Amino acid sequence: MVATAKDRALEYVKTQVLTGAFPGGELISEGDVATALGMSRTPVREAFLRMEAEGLLRLYPQRGALVVPVSPDEVRSVIEARLLLEQHAARRVVGRGPAVCAAVFERLTAELQRQRETAAAGDWREFLDSDRAFHAITLEESGNAILSGFYSSLRDRQMRMIGESALREQDRVATIMREHLAIAEALRDGDLPLAQQAVQTHLASTVRAIGLAVDSSLI
Repeated sequence: MVATAKDRALEYVKTQVLTGAFPGGELISEGDVATALGMSRTPVREAFLRMEAEGLLRLYPQRGALVVPVSPDEVRSVIEARLLLEQHAARRVVGRGPAVCAAVFERLTAELQRQRETAAAGDWREFLDSDRAFHAITLEESGNAILSGFYSSLRDRQMRMIGESALREQDRVATIMREHLAIAEALRDGDLPLAQQAVQTHLASTVRAIGLAVDSSLI
């Protein structure tokens, strides 16, 4: 299926915002984006409106669109929601039995391999995409499409919080993959307490990487 101009504009602007290429607080214009993509302003304007509805942009007539900065409260809220959803999904997956746990482990290890390869190549956008896919697997296999869809929006928000720059430190990348492996192995073994603890450990590590102090009771 051929992507429309609106789709291409939305994908471009959203990627720039989520990866930090368009940082929070920056004012971007329809004209500049349209020129970069070789298209008219109309599809760019439609993309801006969609992203305003998602809370990523704030539009100012005749001036452009402000990339909404990430607030500490937003980070706290996203992490707390992710903890609740991911631990719930782990419970549902383990409850569905060994066959589902094995299938989930197979999908998770495929994403882990993609993370190793993209990290080695320094392809941070692809690494972030794989990171998002890794966590989405458990939600997808939990059997609740509504929660899975809501979770996807949370991952978009966190991707913007982290951006590509935080991944350029090899120690952080190694930590992410080690924690991902712990989650995958706990689910493979059907060990719910260990899986939930692995999720909690990973999210606590993410909070520290972002550099935000939060109430320890949340994580």
